[in-house]
Amino acid sequence: MNKEQKDVYILGIESSCDETAAAVVKNGREVLSNIISSQIVIHRKFGGVVPEIASRKHIENIMPVIDEALSQACVGMEQIDAVAVTYGPGLVGALLVGLSAAKALAWATDKPLIGVNHLEGHVFANFLADSELKPPFMALVVSGGHTALLKVTGYNSFELLGQTRDDAAGEAFDKIARVMGLPYPGGPEIERLALGGNDHAIDF
Repeated sequence: MNKEQKDVYILGIESSCDETAAAVVKNGREVLSNIISSQIVIHRKFGGVVPEIASRKHIENIMPVIDEALSQACVGMEQIDAVAVTYGPGLVGALLVGLSAAKALAWATDKPLIGVNHLEGHVFANFLADSELKPPFMALVVSGGHTALLKVTGYNSFELLGQTRDDAAGEAFDKIARVMGLPYPGGPEIERLALGGNDHAIDF
């Protein structure tokens, strides 16, 4: 960025499933704050995410999480250049909470509103982890509800090469864990058990 150019601050809001999150990013690469309110403990007793409960918790948490993100970044809404928010895919009720908060903030402060596809957000996270990363590159999205292989041809251009037809990897882990009587979320529990497993138990 040239010295003459102004720094750009984006407030990002995410509520697609069971975590209420907000972050402030400077110039698209520097994370100034990243606040996450998790609901794992609440949903653990049900063995998975209950959409209605998730939505209600988002309503409780959304504004405190946003306030904390701004406070930790030492940035006020007057310094924010745009508000970005996940618009899907995800749980409809949960998404509506984040979208409503983002729309209200953007309207009240006269800031642009940027809708972000959940899966593209996973891909964009790589730009935060690697400041030198530029398209084209391959990206593998392996989240709780989605598994997809993408070719990133530009900053806003993606080619879907393949994806699961039914359950994503994360869903498979959770379902297997439930059958095995392991607590939610299943992925970390299965990984923990696998670390103590016998890698020679089955010979090929």
